[in-house]
Amino acid sequence: QIQLVESGGGLVQAGDSLELSCAASGGTFTLYTMGWFRQAPGKEREFVAATTWNGGSSDYTDSVKGRFTISRDNAKNTLYLQMNNLKPEDTAIYYCAAQYGTVWLTDIGRYDSWGQGTQVTVSS
Repeated sequence: QIQLVESGGGLVQAGDSLELSCAASGGTFTLYTMGWFRQAPGKEREFVAATTWNGGSSDYTDSVKGRFTISRDNAKNTLYLQMNNLKPEDTAIYYCAAQYGTVWLTDIGRYDSWGQGTQVTVSS
């Protein structure tokens, strides 16, 4: 099973940018649909963005469209989330997730493997 390790979180101010990375190992990266999810305190984990095996198709939750960009480098087995114009409501633990062999971009239940998460805190 693929293992995922996120990095790049931190404390920033509103309007700043951050790039999250997710390093994958132990599996054939190109066989996985990849996604980013987040969980704020007291809330359920929610979909943020996802992309197909070659990055040819992506989807985003409405609240991040135009601000976040998901990408992947299959040569490096790494998934990215570029986050611009961050807002306090983006504060959450961000998780990388992998879905083997299928393409249900937004369906959290379809993702098989999860990273440990990285904290993003945006101050106003």
